[in-house]
Amino acid sequence: MTTKTFSKERPLEAYSMRSDRATSIKRLWAGRIVTGLAALFMLVDGIMKIVKPAAVLDANAKLGYPVATLSGIGLALITCTVIYVIPRTSIFGAILLTGYLGGAVASQVRAGSSWFELVFPILFAVLVWGGLWLRDHRLRSILKSTK
Repeated sequence: MTTKTFSKERPLEAYSMRSDRATSIKRLWAGRIVTGLAALFMLVDGIMKIVKPAAVLDANAKLGYPVATLSGIGLALITCTVIYVIPRTSIFGAILLTGYLGGAVASQVRAGSSWFELVFPILFAVLVWGGLWLRDHRLRSILKSTK
């Protein structure tokens, strides 16, 4: 059996395997970075809801939620984000964050907010799922099997 070679030392398959591995490592790190940025924003947002600075209270008043609900909303966001960051539970965490962000969109629509405030949670949902898709082979294999 003969193997096609690019050079006399290495078979052609070795080059494609090395290229796939390099792509996988780049994809993994891109996913980790995107996930980290999204998670950092979500954690800061959750903490701010617990700390309740004036800017958060003003934004909350525009949305029409009682101040007493802020701590619970912040804890829910932090919990969902932690579940998302843990590799074993990351898909479930992404689903939970999608629900949270969908509620944020609904709140913005109900309050009659600007387009930016409406699109912002949608962009974060895209970041959450994009980061997960880049770093988690399970999600990619689930999506491949549904084609």
